[in-house]
Amino acid sequence: MSENGAVSIGEDGERVFFGTAPRPEPEPDEEILDDDRVNLDIWNWRDDYLQPMQLVQANRERNRSYLAVVHEGRDGVVQLATSSVPEVERTETGAGDYVLATTDMPHRQEISWDGRYEDAYAVDVATGERRMVVGRVRGFGGASLSPDGTYAYWWDEADRDWKAARLDGEEPARSLTGHLPVAFFNELDDHPQGPPPYGAPVWIEDDGALLVYDRNDVWRLDPSGELAAVRLTDGRGADLRYRVQRVGEGGGGNFFGFGGGGGEGIEEGEVLFSVFDLATKAAGYARGRTDEAGRLEELLMGDARYGSPAKAEDADRYVWTRQTFVEFPDVWVGDSDFANARKLSDANPQQAEYRWGDTELMTWMSSDRTPLDGILIKPDGFDPSQQYPLMVYFYERMSDGLHAYQPPVPNRASVRFSFYASRGYVVFVPDIPYEIGYPGESALDAVVPGVLSLIEQGFIDPDRVGVQGHSWGGYQIAYMITKTNIFAAAEAGAPVSNMTSAYGGIRWQTGMSRMFQYERTQSRIGGTLWDERDRYVHNSPLFFADKIRTPLLMLHNDEDGAVPWYQGIEMFVAMRRLELPVFMLNYNGEGHGLGRQPNQEDWAIRMQQFFDHYLVDAPAPRWMAEGVPAVVKGRDLGLELIGKPVSEEGSVSGERGGTSR
Repeated sequence: MSENGAVSIGEDGERVFFGTAPRPEPEPDEEILDDDRVNLDIWNWRDDYLQPMQLVQANRERNRSYLAVVHEGRDGVVQLATSSVPEVERTETGAGDYVLATTDMPHRQEISWDGRYEDAYAVDVATGERRMVVGRVRGFGGASLSPDGTYAYWWDEADRDWKAARLDGEEPARSLTGHLPVAFFNELDDHPQGPPPYGAPVWIEDDGALLVYDRNDVWRLDPSGELAAVRLTDGRGADLRYRVQRVGEGGGGNFFGFGGGGGEGIEEGEVLFSVFDLATKAAGYARGRTDEAGRLEELLMGDARYGSPAKAEDADRYVWTRQTFVEFPDVWVGDSDFANARKLSDANPQQAEYRWGDTELMTWMSSDRTPLDGILIKPDGFDPSQQYPLMVYFYERMSDGLHAYQPPVPNRASVRFSFYASRGYVVFVPDIPYEIGYPGESALDAVVPGVLSLIEQGFIDPDRVGVQGHSWGGYQIAYMITKTNIFAAAEAGAPVSNMTSAYGGIRWQTGMSRMFQYERTQSRIGGTLWDERDRYVHNSPLFFADKIRTPLLMLHNDEDGAVPWYQGIEMFVAMRRLELPVFMLNYNGEGHGLGRQPNQEDWAIRMQQFFDHYLVDAPAPRWMAEGVPAVVKGRDLGLELIGKPVSEEGSVSGERGGTSR
């Protein structure tokens, strides 16, 4: 028995589950002096995981236990998990004749460049015998167990189909959605791999059915295949998105994601749906049924974002939160149909003392004539006859967050929209769709036309446009300033500047190779460095640094576990060699974002000083105008304003600002 394994008793009291582990090896008698000890890591091309990944997981593997069970009235221990199939999922009650066991061991090398594959097995709880249910399941959590333990179910990435199989083996695996005339995969997904589904399924009690999602609607599926699929909602005509809303549970978030799933089965009958208007970003709730199509009753709909409701234990009442960009997410209470609602809390009254701003949805056309959405934030007292500085921020697609409240507090890396709007900036948050192989150009083709469309409306000063982003956003900014002079100042946080060196790097927090990110996921190159060499070079800002005419600030910390900080160094030394204005801040010991509050506050101040200098003609702080020598590190922060306004400094060599590309 392992001291690291949890002990639990099945709900019927007849099974005891616990963990086992190999007997520890005896400690060697011979002591080796520290001075004589050899410490090294041996990298071998046959290793399943890379050495850095093994080292990150070493303690977990040393403490790993393997699930076993003892049955009342029977002799012996039944081993359910083994060293070759180590992961086991069982029902919450401990009931069921089978558990689901999974392993990625035969496919571990592929995680470095392709993603995680796993094999799934049905394991007989009485005997420990196992039978393969499905092999090489890739992505979206692999195979899972239904709440009552009757089925294994999984998303088939290649077939773009939900599938299920009985664990008792009486029937083969069955396609659940392949025959239906709608897409159950995210149709906007633009990664070089199979698309994920629209969220995880929700099971009906007793494994009687599962509810899955297309872009708009909720479908009821019979895992046995005996009954036809039923579309429970009708969101397509109005472009609404319906998702099952679990009551009384956190999450289930249906306003940034695609809907809640997993967990225990829900009761058959009446069900609460969250509703999201994909065109206007309005949201609310509707009541329907799990066993009948078309029985929808709208309960609440508004230009706001609503938190997951919780029900009173002994009354037919709900509490929930409501927020907009201006409205703090206070607590509301109302009837079970959300009627007679009243606000219970007033948690942020001091906001009334400050200038804020308001959001609106903006649309424009990309360079290839694709219609796009974005968030436009105008400061209080906005006057369209005046010209304002513009702050641009982006990541991928963010317009669904139109009604998200954002307090003006320092954070891990990024500008706070409410803070900059309060100080008189217009803020623009554009959506970006991507073409595989050309992520940098895709960002350029989406963002620049959006900025130009704002400038054409007359209320943006074309010489006072700034841009800020972090990580993936930071990369895109570093790329864009090699192609356009539209930005007067740019901050690129933790950017990849050289995809050719980053491809062979390590994500040190997990120990994983970075190859998968370029071949299959966010970086969207879609091939290896040697197959797509030109794409890697074309998308690397470093190789075109001589085209930059925009002052650049970077945040890149020496303990960044996602993007190695030498990527920021490569960009910095290149621009410094080219005698271009560039600054890089390294908060010692911090990771991909800032965790310590003093560092967050310091970063917010320096970022404000940087943008204010280039966009609103404020004097430069000493850390920008002169620098801070290493010999006074920790004693002199260089925050005082001493430099000239940028209007008196002269511009960067060549054109800067304006609308040229």
